[in-house]
Amino acid sequence: MSYRAEYIWIDGTEPTALLRSKTKIIADGEEPGIWGFDGSSTNQAPGNNSDCVLQPVYVCHDPVRGGDNVLVMNEVLLPDMSPHPSNTRRACAEVAEKYAKHEPWFGIEQEYTFLSDGRPLGWPISGYPGPQGPYYCGVGSDEIWGREVVEAHTTACLDAGIAISGTNAEVMMGQWEFQVGPVGPLEVSDQLWVARWLLYRVGEEFDIVATLDPKPIAGDWNGAGAHTNFSTKSMRESYEPIVKGAEALGKNHDEHITNYGAGVDLRLTGLHETAPWTDYSYGVSDRGASVRIPWQTARDQKGYLEDRRPNANMDPYVVTRLITNTVCEALDN
Repeated sequence: MSYRAEYIWIDGTEPTALLRSKTKIIADGEEPGIWGFDGSSTNQAPGNNSDCVLQPVYVCHDPVRGGDNVLVMNEVLLPDMSPHPSNTRRACAEVAEKYAKHEPWFGIEQEYTFLSDGRPLGWPISGYPGPQGPYYCGVGSDEIWGREVVEAHTTACLDAGIAISGTNAEVMMGQWEFQVGPVGPLEVSDQLWVARWLLYRVGEEFDIVATLDPKPIAGDWNGAGAHTNFSTKSMRESYEPIVKGAEALGKNHDEHITNYGAGVDLRLTGLHETAPWTDYSYGVSDRGASVRIPWQTARDQKGYLEDRRPNANMDPYVVTRLITNTVCEALDN
């Protein structure tokens, strides 16, 4: 019996790319192969030379359709089979291979905000909700909105085999987070993109929108980030490489911050548990620093560091490539 494969890819929209997908019917016994799409409709090609190629890179069970159906994450290629300019995965793969001996692991905390009728879920039609405070990891219908979507999304990720490792309500009403990892740079990036697709897809069932806007509401409200936890084999064994990695990230701050998601300056203001985007700092248990070293890591003298700068709308292929390259290059010198 034939089955359905949902081909997912990242488009060429700037400054923040969007997810696209379409369905292919595949005969029983056949694997998902290369496919194509109209790049002129996704900001990836002109109309007079519009063909782009989808190359499967990650396949998992489709928890929405069930049965033998699958989700297929793809790289975008040009017709000559070279990487499309919008393809950020290929460069990530090269860095992951170069530094594979370090066994880099990532855990990404994906924050997002639910919207309904153009405003954060649970917010009054006019005015504002009560100030931030009770919403983070809260419970009760006066504090929490959208839990039914979160539960459905978590179940979908588990059914798909994604390495989802937790969820929680965040500081602003209507804001949530899920975590993926710890796994390698390519694995966490592929799976985070699919988990984002599932978040949007599950939201359709509830008529609720999820946005990765890093500052969905201006003013005295928390933004949305994608705090990125990172370790290498040596960091998981001793403390010195963690400090060396944190210092190396500071030396490359400008390169990182300009590639950590559009609108990073709107979120990283020095308020709401952020460091100013213009400065770099690191510290133990400091959520106002650019990079936090968890207290348990400092106590155990081994573990990981948390880069708190990436936006919710960041490209994980770019962020994991930059962190792996910066830290592992420093550890080799």
